[in-house]
Amino acid sequence: MGAKKIMVQGTMSHSGKSFLVAALCRIFRQDGYSPAPFKSQNMALNSYVTQDGLEIGRAQAMQAEAAGACPRVDMNPILLKPTSHMGSQVIINGQVAGNWKAMEYYRRKPELIPVIQAAFARLERQHDVIVLEGAGSPAEINLREHDIVNMGMAQMVQAPVLLVGDIDRGGVFASLYGTVALLEPEERAMIRGLVINKFRGDRALLDPGLKMIEDRLGIPVLGVVPMGDIDLDDEDSLSGRLAPKGRGDTEGVLDIAVVRLPHISNFTDFHGLERNQNVCLRYVDRPGQLGRPDLAVLPGTKNTMADLAWMREKGLEQALKGLVEEKAMPLIGICGGYQMLGQWLQDPFGAEGPPGKTMQGMGLLPAKTVFSLHKTRTQITGELAAESRMFAKGAGEKVSGYEIHMGETTARTGGGSRTAAKTAFALADGRPDGLEREDGLVFGTYLHGLFDNEKLTRGLLGRLAEQKGVSLKGGQEEGADAYRERQYDRLADLVRRSLDMERVYAILE
Repeated sequence: MGAKKIMVQGTMSHSGKSFLVAALCRIFRQDGYSPAPFKSQNMALNSYVTQDGLEIGRAQAMQAEAAGACPRVDMNPILLKPTSHMGSQVIINGQVAGNWKAMEYYRRKPELIPVIQAAFARLERQHDVIVLEGAGSPAEINLREHDIVNMGMAQMVQAPVLLVGDIDRGGVFASLYGTVALLEPEERAMIRGLVINKFRGDRALLDPGLKMIEDRLGIPVLGVVPMGDIDLDDEDSLSGRLAPKGRGDTEGVLDIAVVRLPHISNFTDFHGLERNQNVCLRYVDRPGQLGRPDLAVLPGTKNTMADLAWMREKGLEQALKGLVEEKAMPLIGICGGYQMLGQWLQDPFGAEGPPGKTMQGMGLLPAKTVFSLHKTRTQITGELAAESRMFAKGAGEKVSGYEIHMGETTARTGGGSRTAAKTAFALADGRPDGLEREDGLVFGTYLHGLFDNEKLTRGLLGRLAEQKGVSLKGGQEEGADAYRERQYDRLADLVRRSLDMERVYAILE
């Protein structure tokens, strides 16, 4: 017999599907099962590199961690990373298949069914419970014909469905009723329970509506999950944490501004800073919001050249360079942000747009990036290569993280120029990575997860505090792994108290 299966679908994007899947994975693990998450097709710019160097959605890696399982490509065989309003980079079984227009992808969906079925079968052989996640809404009637992620996926593996509605946005009863009404009879029959998510207030005021929706749809409400203050990795840029903020909107001794690029990717890089009691971390998308922070960061991006052009148009490039040259603020670039900091960007093969495009970089580091059609995907370890003014640490400080980028950056170290720089990290595989300017004001690296390295981050914050003339709040910061484990347990406890788990188990059986 195959694994037990249950699927979570939502009435809309960002209804809480990813978190509910993570909660169920943790609950099933706590109850003695070996669960695993599965999402046949994910569209997100937040991604993760598995141990064998393959790329999956960050949400599935988070859910796997909640399940106590090693993240693997079978948990997310199809990943779409939008490159424009009309197309995406298509990643199949963790590897780039190319940049496809939306219509081309829609036509080729049937080709992906064997890929999805094979991945699911491999996962079933390794686990006894699979918690599937849908995408967007199953009621997108224009996309029903070739659906491979919602009801099409549920029917493919005969998975009973829980339908989740987000009450925080309003209209939850209409969205639940309308979603079910737009489904075909055989699809409606697969919905075994309704869940109200993100509830605030007095549950008694909600009860009449719950009874009415049950009567009208003939589907039981399995629970109401309250809005919880639980901090887990977000799936995509709909995350509320990316809302632009000014300096007065949050508290913290140190003010750190992250540029909210249009194609921002892997913003999970900054969660370690965000939860630090000494840091006011905020996202900015125009010069007026930037102010004079203690540190600015250029994050990863799915389209480096387009986002650098956007920064120029907005005046953000000029504002950032001005603060650096005034010595008023250091600047860190990660992945695409690192590429922007160099002198030139070249795209001979059309990895980011029309082939042959060349663009001048910000000129803050002596480096040139040439994009290619090959994607580097690997988990990495290494150490700080030399004495660092940015991180106030000596050579040899250990680091770990992952690389995921198109193209290669060649750097020129040493020299007496204004942008003279040294290698940032010596990687365990013998490669150098990144650059730090000799004056300690500009630092670039391909290392995602940089700020999850606690010792390195403490050195950075200590240096910023010393320059500002302030003292950091005391107390040992909780490690990233311990913090995440505590969040998974809190989420599981919240959902276990909120859902009728006996009925969930009955559906699972």
